[in-house]
Amino acid sequence: MAAAELYSKYARVWLPDAAEVWKSAELTKDYTPGDQTLSLQLEDGTKVEHKIDPRTNNLPPLRNPDILVGENDLTALSYLHEPAVLHNLKVRFIDSRLIYTYCGIVLVAINPYERLPIYDAAIINAYSGQNMGDMDPHIFAVAEEAYKQMARDERNQSIIVSGESGAGKTVSAKYAMRYFATVSSSGEANVEERVLASSPIMEALGNAKTTRNDNSSRFGKYIEIGFDTKYCITGANMRTYLLEKSRVVFQAHSERNYHIFYQLCASSHLPEFKAFRLGCADDFRCTNQGQSPVIDGVDDAKEMCNTRRSFSLLGIGESDQMEIYQILSAILHLSNVEVKDQSADRCSIKDDVHLMVFCDLMGVPCEEMAHWLCHRKLKTTTETFVKPVPKINAIYGRDALAKYIYARLFSWIVDSINSALKSTVKQHSFIGVLDIYGFETFDINSFEQFCINYANEKLQQQFNLHVFKLEQEEYMKEEIPWTLIDFYDNQPCINLIEAKLGVLDLLDEECKMPKGSDETWAQKLYNTLLKQNAHFEKPRLSNRAFIIHHFADKVEYQCVGFLEKNKDTVNEEQINVLKKSKFDLLLKLFEDDEKAANSSNKLTSRRIHSCLFIQFRQSLHLLMETLNATTPHYVRCIKPNDHKAPFTLDPVRAVQQLRACGILETIRISAAGFPSRWTYQEFFSRYRVLMKQKDLLPDRKQACKNLLEKLIKGKYQFGKNKIFFRAGQVAFLEKLRSDKLRMACVSIQKTIRCWLARKKYLRMRESAITIQKHVRGHQARCYAKFLLQTRAAIIIQRNVRMWSKRKLYQQQRSAAITVQCFWRAHMARKQYHKLMYEKKAIVIQKWVKGWLARQHYKRILAAIILLQSCVRRMRAKRELKKLKVEARSVEHFKKLNIGMENKILQLQHKINEQQKENRELSEKLSVTEKAQTMEIERQSSEIENLRRSEQETRAKAERLPSLLEQLSFLQHELENTRREKEDLEEQTKVYKEQTEQVVDELNTKNNLLKNDVDELNKQIVEQVQQLTGTKRLPSEIQTNAENTKQLEEDLTEERSRYQSLLSEYLHLEERHRDLKEQMDLNTDETQTAVDLPVLLKLQRRVKELEQEKQSLWQQLDKREEDQQEKAKRQELESENKKLKQDLNELRKSLTNENSDLVPPAPGSLPYKVLLEQLNSSTEELEMRKEEVLLLRSHLVSTDIHTLNEDGELWLAYEGLKETNRLLEYQMHEQERVHNERYMKLVEEMNKLKDEKEQQQQMLAQSLLLPEDARIEASLKLEITRLTRENLELLEQQEKQDKTIRKLKKQLKLYMKKVEDFEGNHKELSFPPGRAVNITRKEKEYQGMLEYKQGDESRLLKNLVIDLKPRGVAVSFTPGLPAYIIFMCVRYADIVNDDQRVSTLLNSTISSIKGVIKRRGNDFEVVSFWLANTCRLMHCLKQYSGDEVFMVHNTAKQNEHCLTNFELSEYQQVFGDLAIQIYRQLIKCMEDILQHLIVSSMLENETIQGVLGSKPTGLRKRSTSFSEEGAVTMEVLLQRLGLFHTTMSQHGMDSDLIKQVVKQQFYIICAVTLNHLLLRKDMCSWGKGLQIRYNVWQLEEWLAERELTDCGAKETLEPLIQAAQLLQIKKKTEADAQAICNMCTGLTTAQIVKVLTLYTPVIEFEERVSPSFITTIKNLLKDRAESSTLMMDAKKIFTVTLPFTPSSVALDTVQIPSSLNLGFLTRI
Repeated sequence: MAAAELYSKYARVWLPDAAEVWKSAELTKDYTPGDQTLSLQLEDGTKVEHKIDPRTNNLPPLRNPDILVGENDLTALSYLHEPAVLHNLKVRFIDSRLIYTYCGIVLVAINPYERLPIYDAAIINAYSGQNMGDMDPHIFAVAEEAYKQMARDERNQSIIVSGESGAGKTVSAKYAMRYFATVSSSGEANVEERVLASSPIMEALGNAKTTRNDNSSRFGKYIEIGFDTKYCITGANMRTYLLEKSRVVFQAHSERNYHIFYQLCASSHLPEFKAFRLGCADDFRCTNQGQSPVIDGVDDAKEMCNTRRSFSLLGIGESDQMEIYQILSAILHLSNVEVKDQSADRCSIKDDVHLMVFCDLMGVPCEEMAHWLCHRKLKTTTETFVKPVPKINAIYGRDALAKYIYARLFSWIVDSINSALKSTVKQHSFIGVLDIYGFETFDINSFEQFCINYANEKLQQQFNLHVFKLEQEEYMKEEIPWTLIDFYDNQPCINLIEAKLGVLDLLDEECKMPKGSDETWAQKLYNTLLKQNAHFEKPRLSNRAFIIHHFADKVEYQCVGFLEKNKDTVNEEQINVLKKSKFDLLLKLFEDDEKAANSSNKLTSRRIHSCLFIQFRQSLHLLMETLNATTPHYVRCIKPNDHKAPFTLDPVRAVQQLRACGILETIRISAAGFPSRWTYQEFFSRYRVLMKQKDLLPDRKQACKNLLEKLIKGKYQFGKNKIFFRAGQVAFLEKLRSDKLRMACVSIQKTIRCWLARKKYLRMRESAITIQKHVRGHQARCYAKFLLQTRAAIIIQRNVRMWSKRKLYQQQRSAAITVQCFWRAHMARKQYHKLMYEKKAIVIQKWVKGWLARQHYKRILAAIILLQSCVRRMRAKRELKKLKVEARSVEHFKKLNIGMENKILQLQHKINEQQKENRELSEKLSVTEKAQTMEIERQSSEIENLRRSEQETRAKAERLPSLLEQLSFLQHELENTRREKEDLEEQTKVYKEQTEQVVDELNTKNNLLKNDVDELNKQIVEQVQQLTGTKRLPSEIQTNAENTKQLEEDLTEERSRYQSLLSEYLHLEERHRDLKEQMDLNTDETQTAVDLPVLLKLQRRVKELEQEKQSLWQQLDKREEDQQEKAKRQELESENKKLKQDLNELRKSLTNENSDLVPPAPGSLPYKVLLEQLNSSTEELEMRKEEVLLLRSHLVSTDIHTLNEDGELWLAYEGLKETNRLLEYQMHEQERVHNERYMKLVEEMNKLKDEKEQQQQMLAQSLLLPEDARIEASLKLEITRLTRENLELLEQQEKQDKTIRKLKKQLKLYMKKVEDFEGNHKELSFPPGRAVNITRKEKEYQGMLEYKQGDESRLLKNLVIDLKPRGVAVSFTPGLPAYIIFMCVRYADIVNDDQRVSTLLNSTISSIKGVIKRRGNDFEVVSFWLANTCRLMHCLKQYSGDEVFMVHNTAKQNEHCLTNFELSEYQQVFGDLAIQIYRQLIKCMEDILQHLIVSSMLENETIQGVLGSKPTGLRKRSTSFSEEGAVTMEVLLQRLGLFHTTMSQHGMDSDLIKQVVKQQFYIICAVTLNHLLLRKDMCSWGKGLQIRYNVWQLEEWLAERELTDCGAKETLEPLIQAAQLLQIKKKTEADAQAICNMCTGLTTAQIVKVLTLYTPVIEFEERVSPSFITTIKNLLKDRAESSTLMMDAKKIFTVTLPFTPSSVALDTVQIPSSLNLGFLTRI
């Protein structure tokens, strides 16, 4: 294909960019060969000229069409190059928020830095059993592919997870292991939990915070998960690689040491860690160098609890854990040991506290360890020298010892984990998960980065060969000529490292030299490799570094530290000191060294093991051998940015990692061949629009060949089943298809526009003719009208002129009269005003003269008053002067001083008394001071004595053992228990008071209601108009209806809870039975070795099972008591009715004047009783009179006969009685519940007290014993306790059974006496001639089958175990086995043999359970026994003799009721068995429908030609399951019809069938919607149309079988809404509001997921914009709902088993001879 065709105007290309790596641009004009530049326009509108290199003439890479963007598989892209890969990943990651993408056989996982709801159990179930290409990319899909290939190909698998630090490798490996643990149920207990529990331990000991990741794995690990022959997990084994030991003693800035050290420091306050003398992390040198001791959002104390819990789960005991923590604490103290200089070549350590603590924790002598930290031993052939070392070497030796101890401890823990995960079951196969570091390059690269990159070179070589092999297999499978593809081979780089005289060989040689150094090694590298290998370079500005060309990039390594890290040396004498320790765990760490020393004595004095790199290379070779022996699966983790921002992609960093992890190499290998692959049918369906009618051939393969020969030449290959295209050809075909469709659209538009224009012209022409016709008619009418108006105008003018003249005359006349009238009136008014003016002037003069006279009088009066005031003021002044003169005289002063002298004497007397009291107080104060001084001296002496005593006490306290801390801990626990007990007592007291208060209120209301009943009974005839019950009746009915509805909801919830508990109980019972059988089989094998942790776990599990069993029995007893209470209540109600009838008869007899009975005499007992009742009624009547008076106004206008014409008063009376009975029942029920709860709390409190005392005694005794004896004693006590509890439970059960049997016998005896009494009464009342008939009917027994004692096993074997349901369902009566068993039960009831009844029913239950367990996957068998179990339960009810059930029977059936035994308990047991079978039926049905639902509801295209297919070109795995025949919707409907027919033939109740159908439709909806949410290719407009059509077919299926009212249609509502969501418009805010109103059955997460996954199938559709999705989120943010993404496909609705009586009479049941039941005799 010529470049001019591809690089035409509007074609889009990629241009290199420094910031974004690649930028998109569009050609503004066509390209012609020979042009030196390309005219382009960027997306922001900038126009650029791109220069073309004249030497290479390379054009920029083309961009894929938008319809191909966002593919699940990168190899499905038409143009395969770096910008296309980067853009596809960016669109999926940022726009669609999808973190997983396939790249051929590789899964690319981008770290979202955000928790996503895509890893729960529902997602795992959705991916389980699916082919890898069918679902959206996911880590679960890779795990499922590995699991499936292991099961099918009988070949071990491996999952290789790689990536740089922070890319999410550890999390991906963890999710893969979680998937295996979920989909494969193990035969051993807690195997999956133990496998997953190893992750927190390894993260604590091997992960640390780095500058790139807060939880970076600093080691590589390969976990082999073992499986047995049934492909269930049996155990696991872990191998580790290249632990970064240097981190133990050194961390860079903003980094941390391993998490376990910080967890220890955060938990140092715990009592068990006090002996380690730890502090905060800043106190130790090995944890404070990075100056970043805290990780945001991480609580080290909580993580320590998780680590300890994981240790315990793996069987590592508390003592072993404390020893591990002790060694880790010793390493912390060792890092703080200070070495001091003595001279240039000598150092010393004196009185170092941390060294003392280290030696104390390690159990070694401090002096000896201090000596060998500062000295070394040199050995010659004849002598041994001890030589001091300088300070720097001593520090190196100290750090080397710390690293060595940590590495040994790490290896020991890994071995312990492997021992814990090792299974006794033989491993059949395994799946390995490799979590290993990716390619690393930093500013300073050292020995660790060299080893890591070397490992990645080996893995990349294996990856390239595997990809090349798969490509070759695909071509050979399709029989396409194979052409060798040139791919990058990194074998030269590997040879540079590991070949003879390579980097590794020279490094090992330099390490053996006595005076080898990093500088001399660097010179050897330059001299040997610089000119011989093109992959080796020397930096220009350094003589101590070298550069290696790796497959990903060039890396410069610094030689400093290579030799020291490779030697990994430690002083042998320091190790010998540690070997002298009495610390058991420390000695175990060096067992391998001792074995190696015994087998070989060639170690030097300083080196106790081989070089580190050689060890790493050996382990790497073993790993490569393991991987080559397995089928690999690859997961490449990508770190999107360095800022840990969620869903943010840095293009530069992403491209670096894509190059480093081999993704681009995979793309290049694919692009070199035929990357796009289509089946012939897919190609024909997509591109048949490019064919002409004559090109359409019946042979689709030939038609495709003919088309491609016309369109493309030489860039494709025809395989057996597929067409292979070169890169870019699919994009070219899409361009041709788009052009063809566009031309077709233009042609269609042209034709439609012509048709519309012609239609518009014809419509306008017709309109013009119509308008002309009406205009001409209008003009003719106007002319005629004009002529008529002209003649009429003359007549009108004549009359108008006459009318106007006459009107003018009348106006003038009227005006003259009006003027005269107004003038005369004016003159009259003028005369009147003149007369009125003269009269008013006289009146005004009168009033003015009076006012003037009054003003004169007021002035005179004011003057007189003023004059009087002046005279009185003058007199007062004179009097004042006289008083002043008297005041100045002597006598006046004397009179005043007489009182003052007395007061002065009194004050002087008081002063004297005060002075006297002061003297007495001063004397007392002096005495008190003396006494206080003496007391202070005495107290100071006592304080001195106390100080001495305190010092002695401290000295003694330091010698006390740590048992005091344990004692304080126990006291604290005791105090907590006491507080809890007090809280419980307080709650009990409060609840009791509340209950008593409620009971009192109910009693009060009950009394009031009783009085109302009596009042109504007495006044029903006399005062009918005063009753208001008829008006309150509707409100009471409404209240009762609401209460009834609430009770029904509570009953449904309780039934659901009970059924789930029953299911769990039955599951645990089966598990217990299986474990018991397995224990019986493995008893001989496990007698020799007993695993103590497993035994303790089993004991705890047995205890939990016993408690669950006891709680279930309590619930069953409670339900039985409820039934008994109900029966008693019915009996009491019947007696109450009889008593009321007797009372009414007594009242009538007393009030009847014509009665023959004599009324009671005054003073007699009946007379007094009646008198008391009359008095109480009178009082109550007086109390009610006021209410009657108030209410009487409402009934004044009401007719009495109208009130009671329909018996409404009697209904009101009955309603009040029912309310009274309901309140009484509620009161008794609450009292009973309160008593039960109170007794239960008391029992629990006593039990807690006993357990506390026993634990205290056992702790006190065990502390005095050694460890082995302590464990043995604890085991014996535990066994004794369990035995005692079992015996007590057995005794209680026996007592209860005896009591029940005794009560049953008494009840039967009483019932028989009652029946005899009633029979005698009837005989007395009947004529004598009818007694013979009664006797004959009592002797006649029908509907029974006689069998001998011990024939139960034969009966059940033929009737249950060996019975084939198909023949019985077709030939015999539905429910025949149930009828036969019940007829045998009737015989046992007649002969009054309770042992035979219980044996027959228990054996029946066991046999049915056995059949369900063995053949639980056969739908027909499960359906058959569900129907028969329900029928047997209904028979037990129908013939129980209860009136509730007898009303449905015929007279003949009532004669067949049971006479001697009451089997209500077995009714409950069979009900529980039916629920268990129902759940098994649903599970069996789900397994059958699972593989049909997705194919029929989603994948099959019922409406051909509407949906189309998108050009994915996705390559499914060659190892996937072979494609089965297409499953259509008809197949699913046929299967549903088969289910319904089978259940109907078996005689299953119709209500139960409706519940099964509802569950079926819920499963269909859940599975379909879950797969829709996980498949991007299914979210399109056409698929929504297809789903709605399929749902309509399901609704039609319901209507045909009259099942529309079973609730199945409502369960499909979420699926219907999802289909509508795919079809509705998704652009404006109004559309968003419409979506929110429509999708009420979908959660917000589901709506957003569907919109995110929406994918256009054709070019004319548009994707959903991110802004629209944001609008949806904002509108739905306040909706209260679950945050889960998937529907719970395992949900089972609550099942109800309504009573359905049978119309079949037992005496008509015939036993077929084919059942081989000849030993049964029909009576």
